[in-house]
Amino acid sequence: MSADRVREMTAFSYLMANLKWLIFGAQADRKGRRLADNAERGQSSGPMVYYRRNFEEDYNAASAMLKGRMNARYPDSYHARLGGGGNNSYNYGDKRSQAVDTASTAIAHALRAGATAHQAAEAGAASIGI
Repeated sequence: MSADRVREMTAFSYLMANLKWLIFGAQADRKGRRLADNAERGQSSGPMVYYRRNFEEDYNAASAMLKGRMNARYPDSYHARLGGGGNNSYNYGDKRSQAVDTASTAIAHALRAGATAHQAAEAGAASIGI
């Protein structure tokens, strides 16, 4: 096959690919925009895209419910330990940050699944064992 023939096929393939993208890609883009607009107006006929409109409020409420229990289990500062000799303080910072991350993830998953703020707080507590 000559170099000119290969160049023609490459140009032809390139043009065909762009033509297909223009036809089918534009249709998919329009459909996606239409679905998003319908979901924002609450007119979506498909599965719910947004389970809650007040996710942030529910998340903050669940976090506040869990905060007291977290503070009791994972203090926010150094605390003295009983015992003799050496440094008797213990820093809960690492354990607390891991617990906060785990509980936050559990709260978010529960709220996205349709749980109430109280149920989400309980899910967060269960995820860290308190």
